[in-house]
Amino acid sequence: MCLAAVYGKRAEEDETLLLRNVSKILIDGDTITLIDIIGQEKQLKGALTEVDLAGSVVKVRCTD
Repeated sequence: MCLAAVYGKRAEEDETLLLRNVSKILIDGDTITLIDIIGQEKQLKGALTEVDLAGSVVKVRCTD
């Protein structure tokens, strides 16, 4: 099983951890839904900017 830490960044802010142990990412237009291994969901507006499968890191540019 491949799990990832997802980090988000808004315009002038520093990058922050949004959710750990993410097992599923759903994308519908600019809405991103993150789901971790225990079923916790976090929904945000933005776009993926980087997916590093070897490093288990996903980065998102947040717009909300």
